[in-house]
Amino acid sequence: QVQLVESGGGSVQSGGSLKLSCTASGFTYRRNCMGWFRQAPGKEREGVAFINRDGSSTYADSVKGRFTISQDNTKKILYLQMNSLKPEDTAMYYCAADGGSVYSWARCADYIYWGQGTQVTVFS
Repeated sequence: QVQLVESGGGSVQSGGSLKLSCTASGFTYRRNCMGWFRQAPGKEREGVAFINRDGSSTYADSVKGRFTISQDNTKKILYLQMNSLKPEDTAMYYCAADGGSVYSWARCADYIYWGQGTQVTVFS
C-alpha cells in the first residue's frame, strides 16, 4: 500500500531554514500530484506547496519566495525547502498525494494519501 513518511522537522529561530523530506512508496501510477500541507493548533489545515503531474509547482501566497518544493523521482522523495522562517510558519506539516495517473496532463484529484506529519516550530 501507499506510504508517505515525513522527516526533517524541528525547532528553529525566526529567519532560519529547514528542509522537510517525504519518502513515498507503493504508488500504482507513475505520476502523482504531491503537496505539502500544514495545520497549526486551532486552525484549519492549509495547502502550502504543490507539484503537479507535469512538474510545475504552485505555492500559497504566505510562503511564496521563501519555500521551494521539489522532488527526486528516482528516489521517490518529495522535499520542502523552507527559508526565512517566521513564527507563523509553526505547524504540523504533512506530505500528501493524489491517486495518480498515467497522463502528465491529467488534473490533480483529491489528496487521498497522507503522511503522519512532522512538527515545525519557529521561535522568535
